[in-house]
Amino acid sequence: MFDKVKDKIDPVIESMDLFVDSVYLSKEEGVTNLNICLDSDNIIDIDKITEATKLINPIIDEMNLIEEEYVLDIHSKEKGDSNNE
Repeated sequence: MFDKVKDKIDPVIESMDLFVDSVYLSKEEGVTNLNICLDSDNIIDIDKITEATKLINPIIDEMNLIEEEYVLDIHSKEKGDSNNE
């Protein structure tokens, strides 16, 4: 799933100096989450995440990766975070 998502999203967000760091599924309180973690060589603020989410959301919808209902969670990698799932 990582390669498929990264190949579709990276070209769209590269002009924002962003790239996909990890893609993983998680479950919280019975709700499936599709997590997309973004990274950059620069600081990623909330405005940049919001802008990237507007670009990424329709791409993920079109890809139809998960048949069940899920929540899309797009977030930035915290500096020092070694979570590369």
